[in-house]
Amino acid sequence: MGEKLVVIGQGYVGLPLAMRAVEAGFDVVGIDVDEWRVKRLNAAESYVEDIPDDALATALRSGRYRAATDYAGAEGFDVCVITVPTPLREGAPDLSHIASAGRSIAPFVRHGATVVLESTTYPGTTEEYLRPILEEGSGLRAPEDFFLGYSPERIDPGNARWRLENTPKVVSGLDDASLARIRAFYGAIVEQVVPVSSLQVAELCKLLENTFRHVNIALVNELSIFAQQLGIDVWEAVDAASTKPFGYMRFTPGPGVGGHCLPIDPSYLSWKVKRSLGRNFRFVELANDINDHMPEHVVHRLTLALNQRFKSVKGSRVLLLGLAYKKNAGDCRESPAIEVARALIKLGAEVRAADPHVDLVQFPAGIEIADVSYHELARADAVVLLTDHDCFDYDLVQRASAFVFDTRDRCRGCNVERL
Repeated sequence: MGEKLVVIGQGYVGLPLAMRAVEAGFDVVGIDVDEWRVKRLNAAESYVEDIPDDALATALRSGRYRAATDYAGAEGFDVCVITVPTPLREGAPDLSHIASAGRSIAPFVRHGATVVLESTTYPGTTEEYLRPILEEGSGLRAPEDFFLGYSPERIDPGNARWRLENTPKVVSGLDDASLARIRAFYGAIVEQVVPVSSLQVAELCKLLENTFRHVNIALVNELSIFAQQLGIDVWEAVDAASTKPFGYMRFTPGPGVGGHCLPIDPSYLSWKVKRSLGRNFRFVELANDINDHMPEHVVHRLTLALNQRFKSVKGSRVLLLGLAYKKNAGDCRESPAIEVARALIKLGAEVRAADPHVDLVQFPAGIEIADVSYHELARADAVVLLTDHDCFDYDLVQRASAFVFDTRDRCRGCNVERL
């Protein structure tokens, strides 16, 4: 029998980790508070786009994976990885999910056990926040009695090239012994492990990665606004700049940022800097302001474009292509496309949307579900491309539509206006 692994949280981070661990020979208990999720998992029905049903079925048949809402199956675990959400609440980090997971797993922590936090959070969380919870609930002390560490998740949903196993994994430990234990654990699961000297370095690493993306997306988003007003094709400029083989990384404009990371994680860093140093992280605050207002900018541009065609938003039939927060992914929570949709509905538009990657249950109220047929495209007063899934036929979109507002640079033609 292999080592026993408990993964708390069976979302887009925890479930791929659980499946990969089963492949590596671990006996895995996946814990999630959502009964609907657990029921689907035990029926081999995956809701995570990177995990097909047959992979889940194989794990269940092996007898080395099961999902549960309670912690009874955690008894005797060797390693526990916490992959729960860390949202913002009124601009401040909400660590309630980490606290709940810590209190729940603490009674099962035994001598020699290992606990790793993967949830994105501010530097100091693992040692100053999670550690006391585990120690109080277990009656043990880290690192004397059990190992404790932090390893930032690097899951990119929908990315077929970079998966959990071939993405370098940053790891850290409370002491050298903890680091060695955690390094060995992830070394059995991924191809490359990158150890760092402290928990705080690993925690900051994750925030740096996402803040880098957030700030650069904000830069090119603001540039797109000014370029359009100056009569310059920002997309051509981005393409040209991308030919430089050094000192440049390509980022493109869009309707905003979404998902579980970019709209939230940089604010964790900003909050920590303000709380600990009494200073504002101006880059993050500016990037938040720019990216937060991109859905509003998209609606403004669409309104102007319809006016030029002697139409108002109110009463217009608008077809949105893509509701997910990123290309080829199936989650539309925290999506700028949803913000665009709601704003158009509020203005009186008849909003329809097509997104084959998003479960129908996720479609917000007021949005009618549509397909991307010639008839549907032709009936729309405006087709707005918000998420550029590869499954869309962009030639058909351009040919069949009277007008296309493209926020992703996938369509060309005299009836196309780009962000």
